[in-house]
Amino acid sequence: MLSFILLSLSSYVAGAAIERRDAVPAGYVAPPYYPSPHGGWVSDWSESFRKASLLVSRMTLAEKTNLTAGSGIFMGRCVGNTGSAERVGIPQLCLQDGPLGVRNTDHNTAFPAGITVGATFDKDLMRRRGVAIGEEFRGKGVNIHLGPSVGALGRKPRGGRNWEGFGSDPVLQAFGGALSVEGIQSVGVIATIKHLIANEQEMYRMYSAVKPGISSNLDDRTLHELYLWPFAEGVRSGVGSVMIAYNAVNGSACSQNSYLINGILKDELGFQGFVMSDWLAQISGVASALAGLDMSMPGDIHTVPVVLGSSYWMYEYSRAILNGSIPVDRLDDSVTRILAAYFQMGQDQNYPRPNFDTNTQNAEGPLYPGALISPSGVVNEFVNVQANHAEVAREVARDAITLLKNTGNVLPLPRNSTLKIFGTDAEKNPDGINSCADQGCNKGTLGMGWGSGSARYPYMDSPIDGFKARGASYQFFNTDSFPSNSNPSPNDTAVVFVTADSGENYITVENNPGDRTSSNLNLWHNGDRLIQDVAAKYTNIIVVVHTVGPVLLDGWHDLPSVKAILFAHLPGQEAGASLMEVLYGDVSPSGHLPYTVPKSEDDYSDSVSLVGYQIGQPQDTFSEGLYIDYRHFHKANIKPRYAFGHGLSYTNFSFSNAVLTGVTPLRSTPPTRPAKGATPAYSTAIPPASEAYWPENFSRIWRYLYSWLEKADADNAAKAASSTTKYPYPAGYSNVQKPGPSAGGAQGGNPALFDVAYDVSVTVTNTGSRAGKAVAQLYVQFPTSSFDTPILQLRDFEKTSNLAPGASETLKLRLTRKDLSVWDVVSQNWIIPNLGGDYGVWIGDSSDNLRLRCGTAARTCVGNQPSLV
Repeated sequence: MLSFILLSLSSYVAGAAIERRDAVPAGYVAPPYYPSPHGGWVSDWSESFRKASLLVSRMTLAEKTNLTAGSGIFMGRCVGNTGSAERVGIPQLCLQDGPLGVRNTDHNTAFPAGITVGATFDKDLMRRRGVAIGEEFRGKGVNIHLGPSVGALGRKPRGGRNWEGFGSDPVLQAFGGALSVEGIQSVGVIATIKHLIANEQEMYRMYSAVKPGISSNLDDRTLHELYLWPFAEGVRSGVGSVMIAYNAVNGSACSQNSYLINGILKDELGFQGFVMSDWLAQISGVASALAGLDMSMPGDIHTVPVVLGSSYWMYEYSRAILNGSIPVDRLDDSVTRILAAYFQMGQDQNYPRPNFDTNTQNAEGPLYPGALISPSGVVNEFVNVQANHAEVAREVARDAITLLKNTGNVLPLPRNSTLKIFGTDAEKNPDGINSCADQGCNKGTLGMGWGSGSARYPYMDSPIDGFKARGASYQFFNTDSFPSNSNPSPNDTAVVFVTADSGENYITVENNPGDRTSSNLNLWHNGDRLIQDVAAKYTNIIVVVHTVGPVLLDGWHDLPSVKAILFAHLPGQEAGASLMEVLYGDVSPSGHLPYTVPKSEDDYSDSVSLVGYQIGQPQDTFSEGLYIDYRHFHKANIKPRYAFGHGLSYTNFSFSNAVLTGVTPLRSTPPTRPAKGATPAYSTAIPPASEAYWPENFSRIWRYLYSWLEKADADNAAKAASSTTKYPYPAGYSNVQKPGPSAGGAQGGNPALFDVAYDVSVTVTNTGSRAGKAVAQLYVQFPTSSFDTPILQLRDFEKTSNLAPGASETLKLRLTRKDLSVWDVVSQNWIIPNLGGDYGVWIGDSSDNLRLRCGTAARTCVGNQPSLV
């Protein structure tokens, strides 16, 4: 029996641990990094870790492992439900999507998507939206909010989930993510930044029984300077949880990539919270624990039908502790991290329990919908959590609207305009605003993409609703083909609504399996043809685009009838009123593009195309390095249709009186990092097998995942601990804690990285005739050095208040040591590449409209424009 158990253990977990890796291109490596660093050494978290470690010391083995995994998919009210430790006062923890609102519930707000928030370039709005989202998740009893998303970064313009994030620049993404985290956690909800890392396309992202997931192959400098930057800022903001991506990085699955989790996230970035898998992304038991994974969601095995109720963890984690495969302190650190986040957010103080059920909209239903036989009861209490959140949702949707073109000042519309409105996007989905599960269709007004990042609409304030509320004189043609009965009058203005959609890979919409593989960057539903046909009949056309990202405009952009183009992005439930405020001039548009709009898909480098089918593990090599989006366009000397950061207003602004002030003197390398503080002391003694025995007379729910073992199994596992047959630990494995890398030292990295090197101020004056808001964008041009760097890199931005004509406001921006550094792969540290060199500090309202240049050498600022294309 013992030999059978050891053989089973070896084939079950060891086989999964040493997964076959296809060859990745030379130079792309995922080095081992062990052991998993203990948390608790950051002072901001010390009290929470003290409380958590005391509690963990009182818990049994089964209670501990019960908190490290989900109870199974569809086995509770939330999309993820951990086990509990009720004996010591810890309930099941509820994990729930998504980044723009509470998924699959009622009486919630469907907020604008992340890409819309990014287009506001408004830090205050980013945080206030986070607060509102956090209040709704808390009101529904959610412990752990599965958002915000800061990866995908938008490397691939056709990537399916780019819209969940904030834009195709690491700094814009970082501010959006970190400020969202601050807002969400300010009300006691644990936020989760995701997906770590380089999950830049939907197709082939997941491991399966027959094929490994796609390998994102990228060098260490690109990793640090682009894709890791938003995660570092999220960690610096104190985020409680990080979700690991489905894909592999340099051949090693993210869920068991020790370099990513142990080395970078927990040691270099000083992350103090817990690391969870994406849903069914865990591909091993012991290996993922050793690599630093703390929580498996939803608990089931990805290659086994979930109806069987199998898990890599739960009862298998208990077995692996008893037989010595996983060190006890690894489990204790995981559970302590989970509970430290719980205490850090104050969830031990009268935190509500879940009052909704993500599986049904009915009041009553099965308590465990995934079970064959389940007790039933009240599962939805229909708690209204909306409060006044529609106001911030509308403000985000409005201030994100980006005016790309306004020939002849056709906008704002006169109040007495006679309008002809075209396009099904102008009106609600005729089948019902929530008729498609997880918004998996593109019918009616497009307010969000599809997938787990969506939410149900409580209502949809469509553009047509907005026109009605305005008392507008209009005729609406609810079709995506030009109608034969449209007869323009000389004074008519045509408004054409068009869309482009994308989402998550488990739903295919109009032949697009998440990524825009079929539609490419074209408008959906014959949008180009509709605009062209309307342009042939009408002399004044306004085009409104609801889109997940860049779309091609060149088929109609230069038609003389097309006077104005607005990107309204993904406005959520407030599509109508927000748009009307801009169209009719209640406010001036103040949104700016969070990505580049090309003239052709050929303008992008080949390396950012979607990877198609490959035999074996698909390989996606990030050979473009740092050069994505506007950085690529600058380097390749390609003029886009509209540049990153572009956005017009109904008024005009001047930028003047720029002042650059040195704050912290720099040297080539940062000061030595502070040493780690003390961490909890964990026992390494294997607990008695009795701590994992099934309780007597326990009534089991079929396919519910439990952490207990049969007595014989637990006893045999304990005996195996003294066997000479041991778990085949990976190369480089060690159980000796490291002091930490030189680039670490605090949450986000060495605290010296965030010393302010320069303060920059600029005066913005409204020189036009209407009130409006302006955005000052600060870009850095590095001096010449041995490091190849992009021509310009966004480093900060600020938005003015609503300035009256003639009014001015002085904006304060800043540059940190990290902003002026590059990642040196050799020294594994951030360095100033040319100490004493002249950094160009450019300020303007778009990456191609920079009004002022300051130089760090002379500390002077002048009006100038960089030579880009």
